[in-house]
Amino acid sequence: MTTSTTPAMNRVYFFLVLTTFFWGGSFLFTKIGVATIPPQIFVLTRFILATLIMLLVCSGRLRKLDLGTLVRGMTVGIALGLTNMSFVYGIQGTSISRAGILNNLFVLFIPVITKVVWRDRIGRVNMAGIALAVAGIVLLATGGGTGFNRGDFFSTFCAFLIACHIISVSKVLKNDDVFLITLVQFATVTLIAGAATLLLPLPAFTFTQPAILSIIYCAVFPTVFCFTLQNIYQRYVTPTRAGLVYTLDPVWSLIAGFFVLGERLNSVEWIGCGIIFLAALLPLLFRLSVESKLITTYIKQNR
Repeated sequence: MTTSTTPAMNRVYFFLVLTTFFWGGSFLFTKIGVATIPPQIFVLTRFILATLIMLLVCSGRLRKLDLGTLVRGMTVGIALGLTNMSFVYGIQGTSISRAGILNNLFVLFIPVITKVVWRDRIGRVNMAGIALAVAGIVLLATGGGTGFNRGDFFSTFCAFLIACHIISVSKVLKNDDVFLITLVQFATVTLIAGAATLLLPLPAFTFTQPAILSIIYCAVFPTVFCFTLQNIYQRYVTPTRAGLVYTLDPVWSLIAGFFVLGERLNSVEWIGCGIIFLAALLPLLFRLSVESKLITTYIKQNR
């Protein structure tokens, strides 16, 4: 889908916020799904359905699928597959309130990865954010709740993999058809989940009605629908502004955890989660301030 004119910014932000709402919902529905289905089966069935939907969407584009698109799509798809596998194991082992906050640490992992791999400068603000994040994690680990458990570890590792996926998309993809790339990514995730299903032990499980509905929701809305919205509308805002919008993800997961699942955090856990949230938010706000000053300077100089 392409547009000949730039859409109104309120429309752009509306659909980006809607994207975060559905992404936030994936925490709730994944939690419901993995209550009766093993994580690898949940990812496998979710992405089989998502791949079939994208095959229908791309039915008129498949003739354009070449080796380059296939290789690049599989490369970023590997990162996406590992991200989703760690996501469901994180959700299975911790509350969606904590998982949502910890997943948001991808904002801080990006500058760390680019520093290690490409020797980019991290910057004082990002370093401060990392220090805050560590302090928040320490509070979660020692706050008298569940400690920093296995699910928290997977959720933090998922944040690292989200950062890897974002970086791989920016470094690997070229002027590819976004729908074909999405199709290849989904198919790659399906293969990874299939391999995990064959290699990892499977307990007895049942496809309950809530689990099936959760799979359908996660395949349609936070997968196919949100990828499409993101591809259409994110290009009209800067990465910083998009990142600020995406920090709403854990807000939705906190609301869902509180009102739907009855999750409750103690006071120390709330403080820890709040510090981690600020650790991701403050560097974005700083970058937004810098961007705004640069734009203002440019406008003044070109009047």
